[in-house]
Amino acid sequence: MKNGKLLDVLIIGAGPIGINCALEAKKKNLSYLIIEKGPLVNSLYNYPSNMQFFSTSENLELDRIPFISKEAKPSKQEALEYYRRIATSNELNIKLFEKVESVEKVKNFKVTTDKLVYHSKNIIVATGFYDLPNKMNVKGEELKKVTHYYDDPHLYAFQNVAVIGASNSAVDAALEIYRKGGNVTMIIRGNSIGERVKYWVKPDIENRIKEGSIKAYFESEVKEILEDKIVINHDGKIIKIANDFVVALTGYRPNFRFLTSMGIDLVGEKQIPSYDEQSMETNIKGIFLAGVICGGEETHKWFIENSRVHASKIINTLLTKYKTQF
Repeated sequence: MKNGKLLDVLIIGAGPIGINCALEAKKKNLSYLIIEKGPLVNSLYNYPSNMQFFSTSENLELDRIPFISKEAKPSKQEALEYYRRIATSNELNIKLFEKVESVEKVKNFKVTTDKLVYHSKNIIVATGFYDLPNKMNVKGEELKKVTHYYDDPHLYAFQNVAVIGASNSAVDAALEIYRKGGNVTMIIRGNSIGERVKYWVKPDIENRIKEGSIKAYFESEVKEILEDKIVINHDGKIIKIANDFVVALTGYRPNFRFLTSMGIDLVGEKQIPSYDEQSMETNIKGIFLAGVICGGEETHKWFIENSRVHASKIINTLLTKYKTQF
């Protein structure tokens, strides 16, 4: 099937930054469409149920629309409600549960999804990085007891759980599972808890490790996962630990294959997409980047609060550099 209307801009990704791009396009009377392969703000939806943001509600606001939360740092559920209300009250043009399969440059851009074909003068890629976990690439990683995502601690009550990693997500999971009665062991590649761990949480995990409530193996890596145990290399020694579940929170990465399929260059070891910092336009004329996708493997560089400006940069560029299109 084909959608015959030529859009001014097609936005890939309905996260907060994709929504912000739509708001800017709508204010400037540009025709636009957001396409999202999952639900609205898909990445946020897949965050842990009990997650609390590091940022304040003010720093998560879009287009000066107030974000009211019970505490200074809002919860996942409050954020889901906030962004949903923005989408509904502004009647944003969004298609959910529709996956973009290819973007081709003909005269304009031809965007093929698993449902329709669209045509647009410009493309904004705001896809984030939460879809592809960094795999450990060890034997047994495909077992059903292994997950690269964490939602709720109740599943792990009274179980032997290995949490892999030392980031915010790993620390939150370890503490929540421990407090729901899980026997938690943390497997950490480095020699300490991550420096970016939330300042009000870091003393908690360090004290739980110190007192022995949570066992931590630093400078260790997983060698193999078995049905009833996990095998690690700790300080040159092979150790086998009784295990029921593995929660491998080893980070995530953007879909680089999708970027390169559009012709976007990736630069350096961190695979930073090529784009102009003032216009957010990539090396492919008419394709723009917005949000955390700009950081490549540096997934801690861009957040909602510091990438909200990408929307206005892109739309202003369209109205100046490409004003003859409209």
